[in-house]
Amino acid sequence: MQTRGTVLLEETFYIFNKKKTVYRVKLTEKGLSLQKESNGNSKSETIQLDDIVGCRCMRRKRRKSESCVCRPMTPGRKSGLSVVEENSTEQDENDSSVYLYIYSYLLKKGRGVKSSTLKRDKMTITLRFRSFDHLEDNMREAQRWRVAIKYLVRNKPVPPAVLMPRDHLDQDYMAEIPNSGEDRRLLVFVNPKSGSGKAKEMFERRVVPLLIDAELPYDLHLTSGPNDARRFVRQRHDLTSTYSDIVIVSGDGLMFEVINGLLERPDWGEACQLGLGIIPGGSGNGLAKSVSFAQGEPYSQNPVLVSALNVVKGHKAPMDLIRVETKSLVPDSPSKILYSFLSIGWGLISDIDIESERLRSIGGQRFTIWSLARLVGLRTYRGRLSYSIAPGYRSAGNGPLLRRSTSETEAINNLSNGQNNGFNGNLRSQSCHEDLSAPLSLPSDRSPAPRMRLNSTASSISEEFSVLEYEIDGEVLGETAGPENINPNGSRLRLDSFYSAKSRSSAFYSVAASSYHSLTLPDDDQSPDAICMYGPASRLPALTQPVPSSWTVIDGDFVMVHANYQSHIGSDCYIAPDARPDDGVIWLAVIRAGATRSQLLQFLLGVSSGSHIHMPIVQMIPVTAFRLEPESVKSTGHITVDGELVDYGPIQAEVMPGMARVLTR
Repeated sequence: MQTRGTVLLEETFYIFNKKKTVYRVKLTEKGLSLQKESNGNSKSETIQLDDIVGCRCMRRKRRKSESCVCRPMTPGRKSGLSVVEENSTEQDENDSSVYLYIYSYLLKKGRGVKSSTLKRDKMTITLRFRSFDHLEDNMREAQRWRVAIKYLVRNKPVPPAVLMPRDHLDQDYMAEIPNSGEDRRLLVFVNPKSGSGKAKEMFERRVVPLLIDAELPYDLHLTSGPNDARRFVRQRHDLTSTYSDIVIVSGDGLMFEVINGLLERPDWGEACQLGLGIIPGGSGNGLAKSVSFAQGEPYSQNPVLVSALNVVKGHKAPMDLIRVETKSLVPDSPSKILYSFLSIGWGLISDIDIESERLRSIGGQRFTIWSLARLVGLRTYRGRLSYSIAPGYRSAGNGPLLRRSTSETEAINNLSNGQNNGFNGNLRSQSCHEDLSAPLSLPSDRSPAPRMRLNSTASSISEEFSVLEYEIDGEVLGETAGPENINPNGSRLRLDSFYSAKSRSSAFYSVAASSYHSLTLPDDDQSPDAICMYGPASRLPALTQPVPSSWTVIDGDFVMVHANYQSHIGSDCYIAPDARPDDGVIWLAVIRAGATRSQLLQFLLGVSSGSHIHMPIVQMIPVTAFRLEPESVKSTGHITVDGELVDYGPIQAEVMPGMARVLTR
């Protein structure tokens, strides 16, 4: 039985140009331990498994014919090491060495002694296996390490055959080892027109190299227009048997399509077990920011990298969905059912979101410009708001009594210091609706998501070792000492460049069995309105029926009512500081009529930091269900669900706890 800290594999490696320096490398269930021994001194560091994304066995690339291996080195000149895939036709047949590349992303503090900024930095460790005279023997030894690391990264026990002493291994032992957990296959949706129209290029240049490092196969679908992704996931019959996860490279609108497409499938229960990943590529990136924020990850420093790492690590954390019922104020119009993951809005914020669409070409700045326009032409809306307070809360004065986060920075620091158990927030409800007869039960697999942890290299060891860390990243560590004609590159041996391992065209296809070309399905003439929506039954009365007597009812004029179930509704819109993806709570942000333009300007400015919740004009009300009933059909206002415009009229919503699975670290 393997236990934490048990040494599984161990080897000694030498630095080419430092013959008196050795590294004793140990693989344990905690990670990769590197112990440097030089001139009688010893220093060690462990690269945690949580920070390792993958590893690959490489061969040295064949030198050009004009190169002479016996040519003397020019003083000061450094010869780079070029490697190719193990099955490449360009490998150097004269070199029996095998190079194991181990890819990790470490959490470090920014430059400067007083810097408190955190970010993820790539670190590639290269181990050269050459103890044997024959390539096959070196490859077998390198593959032992590779397979063991991949099992550990996927939280699976390493097969005993991998850990057997190499003298006892036969030639075909690898064939007897079970699959190392490589049972994931991604369905990736990219909206090529998302944001400023660069989502496809961003995916190719910044996400694909990470998928290559992790050896994650994927199929790519370029969306052709509205509801294309929704139709695709609804119609694809083998969706749940072919794919483990669905990844969105776009804004929140495409995730809305995918979730509702999943709920339009007869096998919706199984479909909702697919992992959902999102990589920001649009102007609205609320979910991507919220997921990373709940983990305490430094999203703002590199949103694409942090989100892509969530996808690669692939932990499926529960996420609440909200069942929404809408009905137009137009007489005899039918009600509609849809599912939401982000927010429902009426009034100021929704008006800004929808009306700024005409400025979409300028990206996220459109929200700032239109905010000023809406303050000049301020609107109020008359209607009725009814809600059921979340269990565990009580009203005080004109709003509920809550614990409030003081700022986004403080909340991140609390998370990094271990004051959070993943998505299970401090203010979670015990059931969905205490005042209704059949409360929803929380799923049993609400396992805590991993906590953010500062990796070591920059914080727990000396500055000298931090420099050495750079050398490890750039050096190739060899198993035995001896004369070498390969002089390692003094710069980092990294594969985070789109061009580094292969050419632009081939690198994009280099993940085994991955498909780049857009997948197609037969034409579907049905509109979303004509499709049957599945999902769990509602616990609420119909929109045409009165709300339960235990609910709170407010009649009057409103500047806005915004229901939020993520901490952020945009990358810089920290609207519900206490919200977590699976806390079972809808956070109503309510502003009544009478607020001045100056106060509303302060509100909009405060949303970026979360300080708006301290303003007297803002009520933050935690509920499990609510109903909103606008009074006039002639209103110029808008109602949005996850940023998408819906019929203007009565709308009600209720929490479905932990119904979806979102990909996290």
